[in-house]
Amino acid sequence: MKRREILIGLAMTGLAACSGNTAARIGSDGLPLPQVYNIGPGDTGDIQFRMLDSVNALRQAAGVAPVELDAQLNAAAATHSRDMAAQNRPWLFGSDGSSPLDRARRVGFQGNVVGENISESFETELETLAAWMNQPDTRAVIIDAKARRMGIAWFQEPAGKLWWTLTMGTGPMANIQQSTAPTAQTTGFQLGTF
Repeated sequence: MKRREILIGLAMTGLAACSGNTAARIGSDGLPLPQVYNIGPGDTGDIQFRMLDSVNALRQAAGVAPVELDAQLNAAAATHSRDMAAQNRPWLFGSDGSSPLDRARRVGFQGNVVGENISESFETELETLAAWMNQPDTRAVIIDAKARRMGIAWFQEPAGKLWWTLTMGTGPMANIQQSTAPTAQTTGFQLGTF
């Protein structure tokens, strides 16, 4: 158990070191002003693969299998990030009442959604991931052993505010081993917010 905590701590330290913190500007109220992290149209692949590598390093430290990027979960996450910006609130449900599972199904995802993390911030993807790892509910989504697929997307407002969505899912349902015992079936997913 201590080894796992040390590995996760080292991974988080590495993430924080990669974020390239600079000296914070201080506002008139004495609080640091948010730094604008501008994401360009050509940055999508870099950000998604940087997040994938970082999530998989954290999952490895926790002793769970890696995940792969999933285009359908990326699309569902992008839709939700834009919708959160339109609602002007970090919220797990869409303006139409949709859940993470509903959004994944709409884009044709064949697996199960096991969790979704969201964030409203001016922070980079790695700073956002580090913040998610510092909260038990959002950390649980990232290192959920059932997850095999990951979607990551964002929407950036003109002033720089970012709306992040990370969705974790299983592989296609055909690859999931089902129990043959006659039990009540429930589909649940763990949702985390930050």
